[in-house]
Amino acid sequence: MGKYRKILVAIDGSETSAHALGESFRLATSEKSWITVVSVVPPYYGDLDMTGVGNLMALMRRPAEEAIAAAKKMAGEERVLIKTVIEEGETHERVLALAEAENCDLIIMGRRGLRRFERALVGSVTARVIGYSQRDVLVVPRGASVGWQNVLVATDGSEHSAIAIDHAIDVAKSYGGSLKILSVVDLPDELYGESPELVEDLIRKAKGYVGAAAQKAGKAGVAAETFVREAEAYQAIIDLAAEQKVDILVMGSHGRTGLRRLLMGSVTEKVIGHATCPVLVVKTWKR
Repeated sequence: MGKYRKILVAIDGSETSAHALGESFRLATSEKSWITVVSVVPPYYGDLDMTGVGNLMALMRRPAEEAIAAAKKMAGEERVLIKTVIEEGETHERVLALAEAENCDLIIMGRRGLRRFERALVGSVTARVIGYSQRDVLVVPRGASVGWQNVLVATDGSEHSAIAIDHAIDVAKSYGGSLKILSVVDLPDELYGESPELVEDLIRKAKGYVGAAAQKAGKAGVAAETFVREAEAYQAIIDLAAEQKVDILVMGSHGRTGLRRLLMGSVTEKVIGHATCPVLVVKTWKR
């Protein structure tokens, strides 16, 4: 994988997206990455024949134009070169199309506070970008800094988590970081009394998952520490991220077929919504 070289940052004029943009500048400065910044004008579904529609369209463009102007000002102050684009249409569609056209390695988006995010996530732009994207997506909470030294990745033994592990190892190796590997046994409380043998079997499998991942990391020259927790999966992940003060959390994704899961309360969705550190969603596709 190596380091990210071409980054697309989606902004909407909010403090959250401005913070994510600032963090992208830090990445670009340290890695000599190219940054494209996009703001999208939403489609107008009213009567195009009505008088004054030209003024209305100008009003609709104004937030995107102001967001791009603010981005240019930020870039000038930080002495970072950026390319800016204003698109028109459905926001997630235009962001994804531009990422493909520019051959970007990474899409960066901001995330608002927890309560607002939880209310808005279903059907949100962020969810749809993640669900449909063929590129990795980095979601940056307001106030969080992007770093690559202390990386946490979760595994459940599936194909998409195996790809996330490979990516997390590459990230840690590329940036000289270390790796935390977690597997969670998430079962209803009643099973502990009714099927203790099942619980033991799942714990044994979880230890096998993290052990195999640690062995792979070791072969790549990356220091790794393993954890097995018994809890609700998303809670165990964000709790460990906080305990270990990780810089970034790497999660796997099912790709486009996983959009329904993402929108319907998946572990990835909940981790993105609650984590205080940036979350990198790795896509299960091959360049």
